[in-house]
Amino acid sequence: MIVNGESESLAEPMTVAAFVAARGLNPGRVAVEVNGRIVPRDARESVTLADTDTVEIVSFVQGG
Repeated sequence: MIVNGESESLAEPMTVAAFVAARGLNPGRVAVEVNGRIVPRDARESVTLADTDTVEIVSFVQGG
């Protein structure tokens, strides 16, 4: 799997929600794209990642 341009191995299929949680990210502050398509927050529990997927994760950071 490619995550943010870096090659990674996925030991077993997991949902987008589980993947975000495993990375310690706040699910309300990230956008996730899988194979060129944005995964809405309400669909993250039902979209399963595979080792052949390309994933982009963007974190929203508030500045001041």
